[in-house]
Amino acid sequence: MLGAAIGDIVGSMHVWNNIRTKKFELFDIRSQFSGATVLTCAVAKALRAYVDSGKKLDLASELTEELLNFGWKYPDINYGRNFLAWLFADEQTPYGSAGAGSAMRVSAAGWLAGTLAEAEELAKKTAEVTHSHEEGIKGAQAVAAAIFLARQHTPKEEMKQYIEDRYYKLDFELKDIRLRYNYTPTSPGTVPPALEAFFEAEDFEDALRNAVSIGGDSATLAAIAGSVAEAYYGIPEEIRKKAVPFFDAEILQALEA
Repeated sequence: MLGAAIGDIVGSMHVWNNIRTKKFELFDIRSQFSGATVLTCAVAKALRAYVDSGKKLDLASELTEELLNFGWKYPDINYGRNFLAWLFADEQTPYGSAGAGSAMRVSAAGWLAGTLAEAEELAKKTAEVTHSHEEGIKGAQAVAAAIFLARQHTPKEEMKQYIEDRYYKLDFELKDIRLRYNYTPTSPGTVPPALEAFFEAEDFEDALRNAVSIGGDSATLAAIAGSVAEAYYGIPEEIRKKAVPFFDAEILQALEA
């Protein structure tokens, strides 16, 4: 799950200052983690408790509790408007979002699942406490499925075919959209290019560079691409060492757990 957080940090510098090139410094003194990292930790903690309980806990309640706990601890970072309203509402109910927030935080579903079907089911459950729109659920499931398949060392061609058959057509290359891609908060607009950034990558770092080079919400794109790339390639030790100082102790503990 560290892959998503590193992608979040690397992309953070370019969210409001898009670049259309793969040539940039991965880390900058101004880089920082955002909602993608915090909510990935929240989902991971809830799913770990659920799995460790033998799946006896009420997962929706666990997810809601941890999203609130982490959200309240880090209230001033970059969250979507709808999630912020949910976070500080008197009662937490799903708000029908089709946004990519459910996909950027779903890493743990791909890592903790024992089967592909379980990864997709866990992803659905992590999404629907907030992102109850079918597209919000679909985005989370596509990313979790990609992570699970990457963990199994599934060839990229087979992974891509599965994603296309079940979720999204990836009938484009990054070079075809790089100069015209714009910010979009939706899963259909964010998850396909983020996954394509992974599929075109040669290694973990290249996946992050691909994602950031598209433009748009660079932090979310790189978080999603990084989450899949970690499962497929692992994270180079040099990048890991450079990223760790950007996290505080609580976030780092949650990511490493």
